[in-house]
Amino acid sequence: MRSISLLAVALSLFAAAPSVAADTPDTDLDTRVAAVEKNVVAWRRDIHQHPELGNREVRTSALVAAHLRKLKFDEVRTGVAHTGVIGVLRGSRPGPVIALRADMDALPVTERTGLPFASTVKAKRGEETVGVMHACGHDAHTAMLMGVAEILSGMRDRIAGTILFVFQPAEEGAPPGEEGGAALILKEGALSGAYTPEAIFGQHVWPGEAGTISYRARGTMASADRLTIKVTGKQAHGAQPWHGIDPVVTSAQIITALQMIPARQINVTTAPAVITIGRIQGGTASNIVPETVEMEGTIRTFDAAMRTDIIDRVKRTATDVAAAAGARADVDVQSYAPPVYNDVALTERMEPTLRRAAGDGLRTMELVMGSEDFAHYQSRIPGLFFFLGVNAPGVGNVAAGDLHSPDFMLNEDAMKVGVRTMAMLALDYLAPRAAN
Repeated sequence: MRSISLLAVALSLFAAAPSVAADTPDTDLDTRVAAVEKNVVAWRRDIHQHPELGNREVRTSALVAAHLRKLKFDEVRTGVAHTGVIGVLRGSRPGPVIALRADMDALPVTERTGLPFASTVKAKRGEETVGVMHACGHDAHTAMLMGVAEILSGMRDRIAGTILFVFQPAEEGAPPGEEGGAALILKEGALSGAYTPEAIFGQHVWPGEAGTISYRARGTMASADRLTIKVTGKQAHGAQPWHGIDPVVTSAQIITALQMIPARQINVTTAPAVITIGRIQGGTASNIVPETVEMEGTIRTFDAAMRTDIIDRVKRTATDVAAAAGARADVDVQSYAPPVYNDVALTERMEPTLRRAAGDGLRTMELVMGSEDFAHYQSRIPGLFFFLGVNAPGVGNVAAGDLHSPDFMLNEDAMKVGVRTMAMLALDYLAPRAAN
């Protein structure tokens, strides 16, 4: 009886797992991945050497669109959310619509990796001229999805459904005064009507052992809110600060006081939270007390009620500290993205695919305080977002250049795992099902 019971359990698990068509063995896919690997590396290096900031990805989107047209995609839609590209690939048989997403924008970071294809690009960001670098791996995301597009365009006969290849601009945020990113793609209706996906998949390179895939169900990455505080005092001579109201010292007090919120005022056993001030600007000379100082930062949370509470505390703390100094603080909080939340049912359904793609390299992960506007898609579409380890051999996570740093580098050998995983997720999800 025990052997029969085990057999029944095994058969039930097999039936529940996403099926792959018998004529689509993984060996065939591996051959196709190997065939595009050199191109993926070349695309990544080209994009890395020519980075573009959010809503300005003109060259990158042209490269992507030309590639999809060469592959004879059924549709190639450009100008989506300013510079986005959506390629439509229809399989040979009817079925659901799914989406695969990659982001294309770079960051205002001056590169110092010393790579032969390092960026020397500079661009205007507001009134500043800044270095531009793919310090978050979006060059790899774009190149990998271009590779997936090439592979799956040659496997239409094995696809029952439609795949949307979403090459998204401005994941890191649109320039001041502009809309962009995933929120604008949804607002424009680019993923609605006949092109409403029933599932969406995305990945992100990550400091970790090369070729590993990390994931978790439910909440994965934090929500993010952009914080701006303008402190107004009274200008005076630096030798006589008592004739004025010093917004620099007041700003320093505000920054210190803000750290007391997550450290002493929030129950972090419920969920973690972070408040960071990343930019502060004020003054024109060393011997002048300026009139204003402006600071920018970010608030990261996982819990909606906690987020509201923290924002209220930030506003109260900044205004009260400023008032105590005789200054005024104007606080503005703008939502960037909700938490990344991996749909439980979709994650469970695709976990066997992740395991086949990564083998012994599949990992479950802890919460990530970073944020991703992929969360906007997940607020409307069941989604699965995972992480691809890209450390160099023998390099630990601490020694690896951090994301958003001028030293960030990735192990290009890991990209074939990212290509393989995204292709397998699409093939498995859209595999033709046997008739009942």
